[in-house]
Amino acid sequence: MAKPPRLPVSGEALNLSFITLAAGTLLHRIHNKRFGAAQYNPTGVGDARFSPIKDAVGQVIPTLYAGTTFHCAAMETVFHDIPYVPGFKAVQQRRYAGNLHSQVVLGADLQLVDLSSKALRLLGVPRSQLIDTEAERYPYTRQWAEAIHAFAPQAQGLRWVSRQDDEAVAIVLFGDRVAGTVLQAHEASRDLLSDPATFSDLLDLAERIGVLLLPDAD
Repeated sequence: MAKPPRLPVSGEALNLSFITLAAGTLLHRIHNKRFGAAQYNPTGVGDARFSPIKDAVGQVIPTLYAGTTFHCAAMETVFHDIPYVPGFKAVQQRRYAGNLHSQVVLGADLQLVDLSSKALRLLGVPRSQLIDTEAERYPYTRQWAEAIHAFAPQAQGLRWVSRQDDEAVAIVLFGDRVAGTVLQAHEASRDLLSDPATFSDLLDLAERIGVLLLPDAD
């Protein structure tokens, strides 16, 4: 029988490792058009690995997800649920309508909690229990994000090697710890489907992972 995952104990000291995300770093986002390029999600709506989460007094912590590449951002969002089956998987393009690709740049250094493999060994949590879990384990992984936020007031977010794209790094930022002017749009956001260059990039990635994007029927 598999050993049950360890849960963080309220108030326990956590053996965290920190890494600096340097000013000038360019990050990629795929997000719903109702949010701006550098806008955090302040709602309690969603079901992601590290959001939505709440602080010690029960208030929702605004969060913002990003990746170090376009491929990472797309794999962690619109292509997140593509099944692991051989060959091409047909997906209607309209499934991704209303999504934008944004690039944001950091105006200051940020201190992030490192969740890469060596850092997780120090923390005492296997990657298989925190980063490589399926969606049904997200309530558990969100408990770790809340515990880290509560224990380390200097933590401005989390950083890990993407499960969906292990050639890149994914991050989530805590909006209550990052000044509003730190993230700036690098250029105008582009619609994932209607912008020709962005759609071409999406098609290239879709081919690599075996996704056939079908146009809407007339």
